Amino acid sequence: QGQLVETGGGSVQAGDSLRLSCAVSGRTSSDYGMGWFRRAPGKERQFVGGITWTGGATIYEDAVKGRFTISRDNAKNTVYLQMDGLKTGDTAVYYCARARQGFIGATIDKYDYWGQGTQVTVSS
Repeated sequence: QGQLVETGGGSVQAGDSLRLSCAVSGRTSSDYGMGWFRRAPGKERQFVGGITWTGGATIYEDAVKGRFTISRDNAKNTVYLQMDGLKTGDTAVYYCARARQGFIGATIDKYDYWGQGTQVTVSS
Protein backbone atom coordinates (compact mmCIF):
# COMPACT_ATOMS: atom_id res chain seq x y z
CA GLN A 1 0.00 0.00 0.00
CA GLY A 2 0.98 3.62 -0.30
CA GLN A 3 -0.01 7.03 0.91
CA LEU A 4 0.29 10.28 -0.98
CA VAL A 5 0.33 13.69 0.67
CA GLU A 6 0.27 16.92 -1.32
CA THR A 7 1.55 20.18 0.09
CA GLY A 8 2.38 23.61 -1.24
CA GLY A 9 -0.96 24.98 -2.31
CA GLY A 10 -2.03 28.52 -1.58
CA SER A 11 -3.42 31.78 -2.89
CA VAL A 12 -1.35 33.75 -5.37
CA GLN A 13 -1.68 36.46 -7.99
CA ALA A 14 -1.77 35.79 -11.71
CA GLY A 15 1.75 35.46 -13.02
CA ASP A 16 3.12 34.08 -9.76
CA SER A 17 4.64 30.67 -9.18
CA LEU A 18 3.94 27.80 -6.81
CA ARG A 19 5.57 24.45 -6.27
CA LEU A 20 3.47 21.55 -5.12
CA SER A 21 5.00 18.51 -3.50
CA CYS A 22 3.65 14.98 -3.33
CA ALA A 23 5.30 12.82 -0.71
CA VAL A 24 4.90 9.09 -1.28
CA SER A 25 5.07 6.83 1.76
CA GLY A 26 4.63 3.14 2.27
CA ARG A 27 5.73 0.54 -0.22
CA THR A 28 7.27 2.13 -3.29
CA SER A 29 8.44 0.72 -6.54
CA SER A 30 10.32 1.99 -9.53
CA ASP A 31 7.50 0.52 -11.61
CA TYR A 32 5.17 3.40 -10.77
CA GLY A 33 4.01 6.35 -12.75
CA MET A 34 2.93 9.49 -10.95
CA GLY A 35 0.27 11.83 -12.20
CA TRP A 36 -0.97 15.27 -11.29
CA PHE A 37 -4.64 16.11 -11.72
CA ARG A 38 -6.78 19.08 -10.85
CA ARG A 39 -10.45 19.76 -10.29
CA ALA A 40 -11.76 23.25 -10.80
CA PRO A 41 -15.08 24.27 -9.23
CA GLY A 42 -17.96 22.72 -11.12
CA LYS A 43 -15.70 20.77 -13.47
CA GLU A 44 -14.49 17.22 -13.87
CA ARG A 45 -11.09 16.10 -12.67
CA GLN A 46 -8.54 16.99 -15.32
CA PHE A 47 -5.16 15.48 -16.10
CA VAL A 48 -2.29 17.95 -15.71
CA GLY A 49 0.74 15.79 -16.36
CA GLY A 50 2.75 12.80 -15.26
CA ILE A 51 6.22 11.44 -14.67
CA THR A 52 7.74 7.97 -14.44
CA TRP A 53 9.82 7.08 -11.39
CA THR A 54 12.52 5.57 -13.59
CA GLY A 55 13.84 7.67 -16.40
CA GLY A 56 11.77 10.66 -15.47
CA ALA A 57 9.77 10.71 -18.69
CA THR A 58 7.09 13.39 -18.55
CA ILE A 59 3.94 14.38 -20.36
CA TYR A 60 1.74 17.44 -19.96
CA GLU A 61 -1.73 18.52 -20.79
CA ASP A 62 -1.68 21.17 -23.52
CA ALA A 63 -2.97 24.01 -21.32
CA VAL A 64 0.03 23.79 -18.99
CA LYS A 65 2.83 22.98 -21.42
CA GLY A 66 5.65 25.47 -21.09
CA ARG A 67 4.38 26.74 -17.72
CA PHE A 68 4.30 23.66 -15.50
CA THR A 69 7.19 21.28 -14.84
CA ILE A 70 7.00 17.91 -13.13
CA SER A 71 10.05 16.41 -11.47
CA ARG A 72 10.83 13.77 -8.90
CA ASP A 73 13.37 13.08 -6.21
CA ASN A 74 13.58 9.33 -5.87
CA ALA A 75 15.71 9.53 -2.72
CA LYS A 76 12.98 11.54 -1.02
CA ASN A 77 10.10 9.64 -2.62
CA THR A 78 8.66 12.98 -3.64
CA VAL A 79 7.19 14.30 -6.86
CA TYR A 80 6.96 18.01 -7.59
CA LEU A 81 4.75 20.19 -9.72
CA GLN A 82 6.40 23.53 -10.44
CA MET A 83 3.80 25.98 -11.70
CA ASP A 84 4.97 29.19 -13.28
CA GLY A 85 2.99 31.93 -14.97
CA LEU A 86 -0.14 30.96 -13.11
CA LYS A 87 -3.46 32.05 -14.54
CA THR A 88 -6.85 32.43 -12.94
CA GLY A 89 -7.93 29.39 -14.94
CA ASP A 90 -5.43 27.29 -12.99
CA THR A 91 -7.50 27.69 -9.83
CA ALA A 92 -8.38 24.19 -8.66
CA VAL A 93 -7.72 21.50 -6.13
CA TYR A 94 -4.59 19.66 -7.24
CA TYR A 95 -4.12 15.96 -6.66
CA CYS A 96 -1.24 13.60 -7.15
CA ALA A 97 -1.87 9.97 -7.92
CA ARG A 98 0.06 6.76 -8.45
CA ALA A 99 -0.34 4.32 -11.30
CA ARG A 100 1.27 0.92 -11.82
CA GLN A 101 3.47 -0.20 -14.68
CA GLY A 102 4.84 3.27 -15.26
CA PHE A 103 1.58 4.60 -16.63
CA ILE A 104 1.44 8.38 -16.79
CA GLY A 105 -1.51 9.11 -19.03
CA ALA A 106 -4.85 10.77 -18.44
CA THR A 107 -6.92 7.64 -17.75
CA ILE A 108 -8.09 8.08 -14.19
CA ASP A 109 -8.89 4.39 -13.69
CA LYS A 110 -5.20 3.54 -14.10
CA TYR A 111 -4.37 5.33 -10.85
CA ASP A 112 -4.86 3.33 -7.68
CA TYR A 113 -3.74 5.72 -4.95
CA TRP A 114 -4.63 9.38 -4.58
CA GLY A 115 -3.64 12.18 -2.29
CA GLN A 116 -6.16 14.33 -0.45
CA GLY A 117 -5.57 17.34 -2.69
CA THR A 118 -4.26 20.84 -2.11
CA GLN A 119 -6.04 24.04 -3.06
CA VAL A 120 -4.48 26.48 -5.51
CA THR A 121 -6.23 29.81 -5.96
CA VAL A 122 -5.03 32.32 -8.54
CA SER A 123 -6.52 35.80 -8.49
CA SER A 124 -6.21 38.54 -11.08
